[in-house]
Amino acid sequence: MDSSPTTTAYVGLGSNLGDSAAVLRAALRALDALPRTRLSQASRLYRTPAWGQTDQPDFLNAVAALETALPARDLLAAMLEIERDAGRSRRADGSDRWGPRTLDLDLLLYGQATIAEPGLHVPHPHLHERAFALVPLLEIAPQVRIAGVGLAREALAGIDIGAIQALGPDDR
Repeated sequence: MDSSPTTTAYVGLGSNLGDSAAVLRAALRALDALPRTRLSQASRLYRTPAWGQTDQPDFLNAVAALETALPARDLLAAMLEIERDAGRSRRADGSDRWGPRTLDLDLLLYGQATIAEPGLHVPHPHLHERAFALVPLLEIAPQVRIAGVGLAREALAGIDIGAIQALGPDDR
């Protein structure tokens, strides 16, 4: 990575089709290989119940911390390309938003930036409501703040996390 100023970005990863653990490991390598970006930390994998559309397989989820000099819009575009390379296709009308997927990458946080543009909302608009993202995020960033919300750990305090299971090395 060059000496340009960097921002810490947190990316949520999810998969519930195919060999999800292998897909997530490959996505972490792809994120680390992005220009002007390095993977600084990654959470363990977590098995989580499907959210939104619940009649589908459980997900594996994780969160990655990136140090990046890419602007948020460029980082998002690169993340969407990684999804496509993993076999993810998105319907233009968004009707598959909650369905099964080979890979889902969400830009959860981009430093303390608040961005509201077409197709790019940071912090992720529902981050503070989603245990499947907060649990792995707090594993690697226990003091992280969500702009406009406050400490992520305080947001998690009011959410049931009983169905989320951290996977050990042998479960992956």
